Amino acid sequence: MKARMENIAIVLKKPSAPENIGAAARAAKNMGIEELVLVDPYNCDLTRIYRMATHWAEDVVLNMEVHGTLEEALAPFQYVVGTTARRGSHRQTMIDPRQLAEQLVPISQKNRVALLFGPEDRGLTNKDLKYCHALVTIPTARFSSLNLAQAVMVMAYEVHVASSAPPEAFVPRLATSAELEPMYRDLTRALTLINFVNPENPDYWMTGVRRFLNRIGLRAREVKMIRGICRQIVWSCTRRTESPNAGETGGGPVKKERTGRGVTLPE
Repeated sequence: MKARMENIAIVLKKPSAPENIGAAARAAKNMGIEELVLVDPYNCDLTRIYRMATHWAEDVVLNMEVHGTLEEALAPFQYVVGTTARRGSHRQTMIDPRQLAEQLVPISQKNRVALLFGPEDRGLTNKDLKYCHALVTIPTARFSSLNLAQAVMVMAYEVHVASSAPPEAFVPRLATSAELEPMYRDLTRALTLINFVNPENPDYWMTGVRRFLNRIGLRAREVKMIRGICRQIVWSCTRRTESPNAGETGGGPVKKERTGRGVTLPE
């Protein structure tokens, strides 16, 4: 099985130098990845970008997307891989590029994959990593800092090489980041109302929940189900607050809609 390179994109958050963008585009093109996404670049001088990309990767630069926020850039992707050299108690388990590449081969068959790289000077923040389904670190000797284009080349190369790997596994179409983020907001609100999440620092308490659900790999219909549960929790908590006797009547606001296949939860 080969990785579907058309489903894999390089995402650069706040790259500082146009030359690094161009070199990253060339590295990606060398390994068969032709989608490049920039997030809030410091300098997007196309002349300098093209100079480093060379004529060979001109189409990658010509078709690259530029977004203002990371959430907006990652919205269409079902699987996001964060690259980092930093370790810490709040960062999930990291794997090496070769192991990750093998996992991406089956995932890329039906899902769009983003290989996310942070700014050259400080990398991805803990806030950025909340969008990631997996973290990868590139092993080095004593000096762990790599040039942005070097890091892109290593990751793209491993995915390219892993495409000849034999193992096959069924992977369904997963929910996109655009579908997941509203669910996490609903979930945060619901868990705060039942005092599971501390309202003073909800992002900290939601980190473990995000990691758990990202490991599972939610489908779009499962996201809809969780959002429906959250709405019911919010409704129930609000109803009890507004009416002391509301708990005696039971029931809820969820209206069930009959379809040919049974009951469908509302959007």
